[in-house]
Amino acid sequence: MSTHPDELEQRRLNDWSRRLTQALQILDLEVDPAMLVELGEKSGRTVAPNAGVVSAFMVGYAAGLTTTSGRKSAEEAVKKAADTAFQLAETGLEGPDQPGWKGSAQ
Repeated sequence: MSTHPDELEQRRLNDWSRRLTQALQILDLEVDPAMLVELGEKSGRTVAPNAGVVSAFMVGYAAGLTTTSGRKSAEEAVKKAADTAFQLAETGLEGPDQPGWKGSAQ
């Protein structure tokens, strides 16, 4: 039985995410590797090749600063931060700042 390379990568990213959450003792976090990969690719295209790494870190950091209670709130914090990053990645360094971005991820 052969596995498509994309499926194999997705499975390995899911496994890696689970392993990291266990090692970092953040067991209540459900990671969406596909969303992070998409953000990384989009940021990499519009800003610079390594912008994806920076984007993923900053989304996680912003979500981590948000006071949450339970998995649903944590997932909402990640989604809100990721949505802001995706919006910014649309135009990369060239786009104008949007009014009201202050506090948009937290």
